[in-house]
Amino acid sequence: MLHDFLTAQRAELIERCRLKVAGRRAPQATDVELEHGIPLFIDQLIKTLRVEQTSDPMRSLRVSGPAGGGQPVLSEIGGTAAQHGRELLQHGFTVDQVVHDYGDLCQAVTDLALEYGSPIQADEFRTLNRCLDNAIADAVTEYAYRHDVILAEKGVRALNERLGMLAHELRNLIQTASLALTAIRAGQVGMSGATGALLHRSLIGLRTLVDHSLADVRVSAGMPARQRVISVAELIGEVKIAASLEAQARRCRFTVPVVDPGLALDADREALISAVGNLLQNAFKFTREHTEVTLSAYAAADRILIEVEDSCGGLPPGDFEKMFMPFTQGASDRSGLGLGLSICRRSVEANNGVLRVRDIPGSGCIFTIDLPRHSLPEHTEAPVAVEA
Repeated sequence: MLHDFLTAQRAELIERCRLKVAGRRAPQATDVELEHGIPLFIDQLIKTLRVEQTSDPMRSLRVSGPAGGGQPVLSEIGGTAAQHGRELLQHGFTVDQVVHDYGDLCQAVTDLALEYGSPIQADEFRTLNRCLDNAIADAVTEYAYRHDVILAEKGVRALNERLGMLAHELRNLIQTASLALTAIRAGQVGMSGATGALLHRSLIGLRTLVDHSLADVRVSAGMPARQRVISVAELIGEVKIAASLEAQARRCRFTVPVVDPGLALDADREALISAVGNLLQNAFKFTREHTEVTLSAYAAADRILIEVEDSCGGLPPGDFEKMFMPFTQGASDRSGLGLGLSICRRSVEANNGVLRVRDIPGSGCIFTIDLPRHSLPEHTEAPVAVEA
């Protein structure tokens, strides 16, 4: 009888299942932590097989549940399988590994029965399959439910954090602008002095913060890119207008070399303007006073490269990838949310591009937006300089 065989070989079956899990390099968990897994399932399978040999075999359904799925039915196997699914999720197992966890036992039972020359009867094999089927279904269902709950909780925490930081930054900028305006209206200072410059910087900061937030919403929501062929020269010229004002407020030079009017991109105009604007805002923020920020755009074979070079003195030691993580601020200036570079990278990638950064020790760094090149219809206009 299969239940006698399982009872005699219980330890061997458990060990074989453990070896299969280890062979897949699955996460590790202790015996106590996974007590609702294979060992308890084997005991319940044995119990089911024994009850089916009695005069009232239907009582076995209380242990293993009926075949065929359908409406959820409370059973011993279902309850422990659900607990097992929760435990596997807590220890970092994937849903695929949850399924394999029970599949390992089926393989171990059939292999061991063959090795010992102990054939499994057809009705016993059907019971084995029913128990495994119900256990897998309940474990995966609980795993998926708990996984969704965890993701939802993380999403709420992340949203609350971002909203809180956004509100904090908005409040600071509005407070600064209000104080500056109050002083100017009282006649204590003039618009052309330091207080006027402070008001100017606060308004620029508010605009940048709103632009970042809108771009982040679009990218995070997975809104499709509104792609069309656009002139690189016109795009750079549009960005230059707003960036020139910020350069003045930050007291640094801003240079934009001539852009070939024949260069074009097939991209989402607003997303690219946001990406370039974010890079420039970052450059102005960290560039030393009275030094230079340069915005350039040119063709390199079948690519268009848009570069922002600053004079920040070079990047601090560390992993460059951390710069592009949300809420990361790597310098003493902690104004802003630390979202600009993260939004920029996602906007560029949404347009089939790549964002890179190159460090120039002692001088600054160069951020490069690398995009596929396209062509505009034939034109007869001469190149127009857009130097600042």
